[in-house]
Amino acid sequence: MRLVTSVEAVRADVWPLDRPLGLVPTMGFLHDGHMALVRQAREDNDSLVVSIFVNPAQFGPGEDFEAYPRDMESDLSKLRETGVDVVFAPSVGAMYRDGFETQVEVGGLGERLEGKSRPGHFRSVATVVCKLLSAIRPDRAYFGQKDAQQCLVVKRMAVDLDLGAEIVVVPTVREADGLALSSRNAYLGPEEKRAATVLYRALSLARDLRNGGLTDAGELRRMMQALIESESHATLDYVSISDAATLEELTIVEGPARALVAARIGPARLIDNVAL
Repeated sequence: MRLVTSVEAVRADVWPLDRPLGLVPTMGFLHDGHMALVRQAREDNDSLVVSIFVNPAQFGPGEDFEAYPRDMESDLSKLRETGVDVVFAPSVGAMYRDGFETQVEVGGLGERLEGKSRPGHFRSVATVVCKLLSAIRPDRAYFGQKDAQQCLVVKRMAVDLDLGAEIVVVPTVREADGLALSSRNAYLGPEEKRAATVLYRALSLARDLRNGGLTDAGELRRMMQALIESESHATLDYVSISDAATLEELTIVEGPARALVAARIGPARLIDNVAL
C-alpha cells in the first residue's frame, strides 16, 4: 500500500494500475461503515484507492471542522489490512491551491434538506468529489446510503459533467440498536448514544406505517416528529417524506419514496434515512 499526498503523485501512482479501478472517498476516522465501502470496492475492482481528506469547505460557520475526529495511524492500519493499493491523503493546500475559486453548483437537488440547513454544503462536497474523480479517474466510486442526499447529488454531477465513474451506493451499516454508524458518534456519551437511536426508531415507524397502508405523507411526518421530540436529548432539524429520486416533499406516498431525518443529539448533528 502506497501513501501519496499530492495530485501529481496520485496520478503517477494510480493511472498505471490495473482496471477496473475503485475509489472510496472518506474524511478518515474510519469505522465499520467506511470499511463496508472499502470491502465492496475491493471485491468489485482490480485496483483500489481510498482518499482521506477532511474538507474544510463543507463545514459551515460554527461547525466542527477543528474538532472533527482524526486518527491517520489507525486508518492506514485498517486500509493496509483490507488490501488497498493507494491511499491519497492530501493537505488542504494540495486540494485548494493559491487563488482557488472554481466551484461546482449542483442545482435544486442540493438546496433541499441538508442544503437548506447547511447553505453551500453540497457545492463544497460536489467540488471536492469532482476534483477526486478528475485526478484519480476511477471506474467506480463508492458512497454510503446514510448520506442519501449526497449520493443523489454526486450521481447527478457525475452524469451531468461526464466524469466517467459509476457511483455505487452501499447500504447503511448500523449498530445492533439501529444507530447508523458515523464518525460523529464519537462525540456522544452513553446516554446521548442511547438517545440517538430515536432517529432510527422514527424512520422505522414511518416505514412500518407506510407498509401498513398509510399514504398520507403529512401524517407520516407528524408521527416521526412527535417521536423524536419526545426524546429530551434530541433537537430536531427536519423530518422529510420525499420522492426517492428528487427529494421533493410528497403529499401522498404512491411510488418510491424516502424518509429522512436530521437532529442534534448533545454535541453531534446526526442524519439518517430509510427507503419507503
